Amino acid sequence: MTSTASSPDTRQGPPAEEQQPSWQGRLRRFGYVARPREDVTARLVPPYTEPSPRLWMTLGLSKPAADQVVRWSGWVGPLLIALVAGLTRFWNLGSPKAVIFDETYYAKDAWALIHRGFEVNWPEKINDDVLRQGSDIAIPHDAAYVVHPPIGKYVIGIGEWLFGFDPFGWRFMTAVLGTLSVLMLCRIGRRLFRSTFLGCLAGALLTVDGLHFVMSRTALLDQVLMFFVLAAFGCFLIDRDKARARLAAALPTDEDGRVRPDAYVAETVRLGWRPWRWAAGLCLGLAFGTKWNGLYVMVFFCLMTVFWDVGARRVAGAVRPYRAVLKRDVLPAFVSTVPVAVTVYVVSWLGWILSPTDGTGGYYRNWAATDGQGGNWTWLPDWVRSLWHYEHAVYEFHVGLSSPHTYQSNPWSWIVDGRPVSYFYESPLPGKDGCPAGTTEKCAREVLALGTPMLWWAAAFALLYVLWRWVFRRDWRAGAVVCGVVAGYLPWFFYQERTIFYFYAVVFVPFLCLALAMMIGAILGPPGSSERRRVVGAAGSGVLVLLIVWNFIYFWPIHTGTAIPIDSWRSRMWLDTWV
Repeated sequence: MTSTASSPDTRQGPPAEEQQPSWQGRLRRFGYVARPREDVTARLVPPYTEPSPRLWMTLGLSKPAADQVVRWSGWVGPLLIALVAGLTRFWNLGSPKAVIFDETYYAKDAWALIHRGFEVNWPEKINDDVLRQGSDIAIPHDAAYVVHPPIGKYVIGIGEWLFGFDPFGWRFMTAVLGTLSVLMLCRIGRRLFRSTFLGCLAGALLTVDGLHFVMSRTALLDQVLMFFVLAAFGCFLIDRDKARARLAAALPTDEDGRVRPDAYVAETVRLGWRPWRWAAGLCLGLAFGTKWNGLYVMVFFCLMTVFWDVGARRVAGAVRPYRAVLKRDVLPAFVSTVPVAVTVYVVSWLGWILSPTDGTGGYYRNWAATDGQGGNWTWLPDWVRSLWHYEHAVYEFHVGLSSPHTYQSNPWSWIVDGRPVSYFYESPLPGKDGCPAGTTEKCAREVLALGTPMLWWAAAFALLYVLWRWVFRRDWRAGAVVCGVVAGYLPWFFYQERTIFYFYAVVFVPFLCLALAMMIGAILGPPGSSERRRVVGAAGSGVLVLLIVWNFIYFWPIHTGTAIPIDSWRSRMWLDTWV
């Protein structure tokens, strides 16, 4: 059978010398569609999509008024969705008035950091005293051995410094970051898809995700990590647009005023100062300084931005884009990310570094002057050698962590909500702690870190869709979403024997929402679809979104610790592994 690439092509397209390579012909059977030839500027910096003029006619808006609506919608829509996210996340934030799950570590570590500069050993049964005394409680002096860097705890400590050492204070900043991450995702999705609607949809999906919601109301490090990872992704995305716009401006124009590719320009032009890449390096350092798995994110994101530069130079006409990127872009990309991130990480330990070295400072602070004397590295400052020893001890702890836990889970189960984590549970009697007086049995109050099931199960299919679109449609947007998911998800498969938890998945939840928004956009239909196609697509996608919103509302009581009859609680335990 003659291949598609060698058969006559009667469609309008490039001349014979620009016909697609044979691999593209072979991929057509899997749905590959070649990108249509268009102006190079439009390919480097695609325009934002605008609603159909029929919409403005239906609403009775004039052309100037419609332009004004489009101009303002890019910010008004995301801000309104962020407002909803903030209202839900800050509502009754201090409830339950308890130290729930790992707040027992991070809330107290944060309080010690902002007062001592390093973490301390708290008595085992001091949580009740913390809740009773609050900011008046005495802070111990003995340094504690902790296994996570300080940035996330400093962030939690900001809320405690502002509002006091109580549940509202230590949850305040995670609620702020949870709200801001919704706003960021709206804007990131808008820039990624060139669609205000799809960007706002992605942010709305994140607003109603149960895992993100619970983590926004709990003083754990993973929500802080998620925020900085998403911020780094957004910075790289802005840098991509600005670098490609600079490249497009350097290309020559023909007699008709159209920008045309030029191999010499594409391979030799320098893209200059790229401040958003430096900002991304800062965010990656803050992520790394919150939890070590930020290192994996840095590796994946740095590779992603280099491949973006390769694609840009290829579109601009480079014959050898990889060589051009290697000569012009790789070194600046490295300098603006990795050294910046490492510097931020080291600076985050400043409180520990400046603590006393006489045994009353941070844990292992005096190691170089005591147990670390001698060897080949004594020419280094004592604080460098002590910090390196501390980090090595933390590494050995992480790779050897295998203590069983009731709520530990395998990463294979995360994408289908296999084993959520119960942060808080109690059984109040009728008439107490919100339990209705007429209830015949005890009630249940639970804070369950569970992703909205309808959203996660739909996102499982959306991941398959974006993978297909990336591989067979060569869609860089799908590739970027896949990179975000893989960076936060894949590393945990190398530690399946370790004690790990489902809530670690909050780091890649925003990218699941982007994947789902992209799939819903495909369900709605591409530009130029028939009215019937649009109606069917809108009905299908609308039903899916409404089911997700309903599902979030249905599980609201077990996300917020609201007392409900035990039968109502059981009806929400859809899987045996959720109990």
